[in-house]
Amino acid sequence: MRSSDGGRIPRNRLTAGRARLRAGPSAAPPDRMWRCDRGAVTAEAAVVLPTLALFVLTLLWGLMAASVKIQCVDAARAGARAAARSEPAGATTAAAQSAAPRGAEVEVSREGDLVRVRVETSTAGPDLLAFRLKGEAVALAEDTVMAN
Repeated sequence: MRSSDGGRIPRNRLTAGRARLRAGPSAAPPDRMWRCDRGAVTAEAAVVLPTLALFVLTLLWGLMAASVKIQCVDAARAGARAAARSEPAGATTAAAQSAAPRGAEVEVSREGDLVRVRVETSTAGPDLLAFRLKGEAVALAEDTVMAN
């Protein structure tokens, strides 16, 4: 392609050719690139959002289970303190039940000088995710300390 000014190629045609060479033969014009990516963000969001929601629900369920476990341990300690003071069995069970999660089972036993209180309950949720949590506390009975 010769021009009238001594055989030089016009500047705008030269730069356009260089740009094509740099981009390579498979480079598509910008309007074609956008057409093939259309909907990619929607597809990624459709995969990520349910996964993220499941992860958050699992975290919440784990925190609730940890909270129930702590309540069981606290209730067992309250019951063991009451039993160690030689309070009646009904008062010991009531002390443990007041600190225990709803529906918890309280078991008080004495083994020699020790009083053992066990609080057991199941986690909230579907049967597949529900499992038993227990807290146990042991205390030395005060009447044995006073006797020695």
